[in-house]
Amino acid sequence: MAIRDWPEDERPRERLLKLGPEALSPAELLAIFLRVGTRGKSAVELARELLTAHCGSLSRLAGASPAELARLPGLGPAKAAQLAASMELARRALAEGLPARDVFSSPAAVRDWLRLRLAPLPHEVFMALWLDAQNRLITHDELFRGTLTQTSVYPREVVKRALERNAAGVVLAHNHPSGIAEPSRADELLTRTLKQALSLVDVKVLDHFIVAGPGALLSFSERGLL
Repeated sequence: MAIRDWPEDERPRERLLKLGPEALSPAELLAIFLRVGTRGKSAVELARELLTAHCGSLSRLAGASPAELARLPGLGPAKAAQLAASMELARRALAEGLPARDVFSSPAAVRDWLRLRLAPLPHEVFMALWLDAQNRLITHDELFRGTLTQTSVYPREVVKRALERNAAGVVLAHNHPSGIAEPSRADELLTRTLKQALSLVDVKVLDHFIVAGPGALLSFSERGLL
């Protein structure tokens, strides 16, 4: 049955207008974005199938490349581009306010931004958020990109970038595509090595986050590993 044939109080768009977007499920929100389904499937049913194909995760769905999205039934190039654009807008909206204040005055915003940026990726990425003396964000850099199992991070290059950014502090972050947020011995050793190297140029490592999925994020500082 097409959504237009549903009772009005069950239609996603009408429910959103009446109750607000927070009242809708991920599938219903995605259905509003899709607007129409395919032959024999409503937009909500199609949305559920798209989510199921990505482990039930909006983050994983939105993290797919536009080319990958375009191959999914019911999307196509135009909607794939729209979905990729909407997620990039969300990432930029979260990042927009970070330079204006101490990033640790809004830790939830930093964590949410890191989840959006890193959680969907199928490969490991190591990045740095460079901070000024007031812990305000200067900029962020993707420093290294690796494979599913390993990545090469060179302390000399990290120190060089810190000096280029005129940073006083840094928040490090990388993802675990395996979905396991626990730090490895190599993660702990790398963090200590970078902390020591950056201290030589008066740049303080304030935290190191591991992002392992939409809901899995570990802080080295909170774990007592810094």
